Amino acid sequence: MSKQSRKFKVPDELANLYDFANTLDLRHFRHHGVPRQQHDELESPQDLALWMAERDLLRGDANIPPAALESALKLRAAVRNYLQEDQAGRRGKSTMRALNEASAGFPLLVEFGGEAGAKLQPARGDALAGLSEIVAELYDGARDGSLERLKMCASDECRRVFFDRSKPATRRWCMSSLCGNRNKTRAYRERQREAE
Repeated sequence: MSKQSRKFKVPDELANLYDFANTLDLRHFRHHGVPRQQHDELESPQDLALWMAERDLLRGDANIPPAALESALKLRAAVRNYLQEDQAGRRGKSTMRALNEASAGFPLLVEFGGEAGAKLQPARGDALAGLSEIVAELYDGARDGSLERLKMCASDECRRVFFDRSKPATRRWCMSSLCGNRNKTRAYRERQREAE
């Protein structure tokens, strides 16, 4: 679990998925006069290895080849596309097909035992086995309904993934005081211009 997932109280069961989706930071707005810089934490195989090692997802001292980075980025893109959809859109054929294709490279096995009785474990034994845990979090979140609360900010200037803690689970922005306020202010100004 990262500082960000702890700060925003993302459940442990979704923390790696949340962090993985947010390795691509597309925010491009000014906050207190400071421009946000877009950033990709996974620009190289070494970046991916470091990210995985920080979360105990890297098996041993494994080397990640460039082709494995491509698989990881494909998975991230599919996850982000899935999370940007509303509940009906998440069930769409093209969204599901892309997520299924991307996650196929990260197979899981059922391991029986432990407190839960059974747990999904990575079927692969290489460096990317840890990313199978991201797919397991997707599966578990879909089963228990918590995945419905993991969303992408509706602001085109942000696109951060957030965990919706509101009771009705209807939040649209990662932070209403920041993205929500900016969008509401922009909409208000547009209405004022139209009225003039």
